Amino acid sequence: MNTSTPHTAPAAPLDLVIFGGVGDLSARKLLPALYMAHLHNNLPAATRIHAVGRQPWDRAAFVTFVQEKVRGFIAEKAFADATWTSFLERLHYVCADVTLAEDFHALAAALQSNSDRMYYLATAPNLFVSICAHLRGAGLVDERSRVVLEKPLGHDLASARQINDSVGQHFQEKQIFRIDHYLGKETVQNLMVLRFGNTIFEPLWRSPYIKSVQITVAESVGVESRAGFYDSTGAMRDMMQNHLLQLLCIVAMEPPVSLDPDAVRDEKLKVLRSLRPMTIADVAKDTVRGQYSAGASDGEAAVGYLQEADIPADSNTETFVALQAHINNWRWANVPIFLRTGKRMAARQSEIVIQFADLPFTIFSDSAHQSVNRLMIRLQPEEHIQLQMMAKEPGSGMKLRPVNLNLDLEAAFSERRAEAYERLLIDVIKGRLTHFMRRDELEAAWSWVEPIINGWQQLNEKPKAYTAGSWGPAASSALVAREACSWIEES
Repeated sequence: MNTSTPHTAPAAPLDLVIFGGVGDLSARKLLPALYMAHLHNNLPAATRIHAVGRQPWDRAAFVTFVQEKVRGFIAEKAFADATWTSFLERLHYVCADVTLAEDFHALAAALQSNSDRMYYLATAPNLFVSICAHLRGAGLVDERSRVVLEKPLGHDLASARQINDSVGQHFQEKQIFRIDHYLGKETVQNLMVLRFGNTIFEPLWRSPYIKSVQITVAESVGVESRAGFYDSTGAMRDMMQNHLLQLLCIVAMEPPVSLDPDAVRDEKLKVLRSLRPMTIADVAKDTVRGQYSAGASDGEAAVGYLQEADIPADSNTETFVALQAHINNWRWANVPIFLRTGKRMAARQSEIVIQFADLPFTIFSDSAHQSVNRLMIRLQPEEHIQLQMMAKEPGSGMKLRPVNLNLDLEAAFSERRAEAYERLLIDVIKGRLTHFMRRDELEAAWSWVEPIINGWQQLNEKPKAYTAGSWGPAASSALVAREACSWIEES
C-alpha cells in the first residue's frame, strides 16, 4: 500500500506585466500590493513583474523609481530590508510605445518561456484595444493568459461595447478580469456572509422592513494630478457607474445558488436590470449634480474646482452626484435607494447604511429616536460593521438611548487583513472571477447610467456649487428629506 504524500506539481512561472507600470496607479496601489503578496508568500516562486512604459529607462532606472516613489506607500511595520531586496529582484522594465506593434517584440523577449501571463492594463481605456491586439500579434496570448481591465471601462455604453468586443477577439470571457477594487474590500466581501451566512437578517432584508438604503463614497481630496482625465469623466462615470452600483448589487442581490462566479454575477446582473430607468423628468427631480467651490479641506484652504490647475474656467463637469434610485422587484418595492459620491467633501468616508422601518406603534414616550435601527457598514477609512439599537439609559424611568453592537473583525480574527488590490491581484493569479465584473454586468450599468448623463445634457443646467469641506449641495439633503430620511452624518 502506497502511503506516500501525493506529489503536487510546482506552480508554473508567472510573468505579471503592468502596462502603465510607472503611472500613479502602479506606484500607489499595484506595486505596494504586489510587495505585500510577495512578503506573505502569495506569489508563485518564479514570478517576474514587468513594468511597461514609454520612459527610455533600463532596469536600474526603474528600480530607482520604485525606491523613490513606491516605498512610501508601504506601511512601515510591513517593511523588511531583506524582503524588499528580494522583491526588487523580481522587477523588470520594458520601454515600449503600446500603440506600436513592433515594440511588443521587446516584451516578448523579456518574458519567461512556458509561463502563465497576467496583463494588467493600468492605462487609459482608449489603449486597451491596441494593447490586446498587439499582444495577440506578438504571440503573447494563449489559454493560460489573463488580462485585467481598469475602470472606467469606456466613456459610454457604445465605447464599453466596442472595448468588450475588441478585447473579446483576443481573450475569452473567462480570461478577462474587469476590476473594481471596492469589491476586494474585506467588509464588502463580509457583507455577503452577513446576509447569506446568517438567519437573523434575511427575513428583514426587504420591503417593508427596510425604510431606505443609502450608499456614500465621499473623498476629501480634490482632483489632484488627474485634472485632464477627471474633467472629461466626472463623478458619474468615475465613481457612480462602477463603485456605487457594484456596492448596490451586493446589498440588493438575491441569494445565489452557490459561490460559483457566474451564480453570483447572475444575481448582481438582475439587480442592475431591475433598476427603474430614469426619464428626463426623473433626472430633474431625483438627481443632484454638484461642483466644489473654494473652502477648507482637512484643515487647509482649498481652491474651487474651476481654479484647479488644467481645469477650464467654464467647465460644467460634476464633482458630486447624489440620486434616488428604485429597484423594480418584490424585495425592494417602495424602498428608496440613495447613492452619493463627491470630491472635496467633509471627510473621506465610504459607508452603506441600511435604515430599518420605524415601529408601527411605540409604548415609550421618548419617541425622538425611533429611526435608529440601522445597520452601518463602513468601508473606509476604517472597516467595521455596526448595528444600532435602542436601549434603556441607566437609572429610574424609561429613557431610551441608541447604542451600537459592533462587529470588530480586527479583534475577532488574528489573521492579517489584506488590502483590496492585494486580494484581487491574488484572485487574478488564481483565476477566481467572483469579485470581477462580467461583460453583461458592465453594459447593464452603462445602460442605466447613460440616460441620466444624457438627461443632464438635455437640461443644460450648471452643477450646483458646494463649499469644499462640506457634505455637498443643500439640494442633496432635500433629496432625501422628501422621503423623511437624512444622510447619516446629518442625523
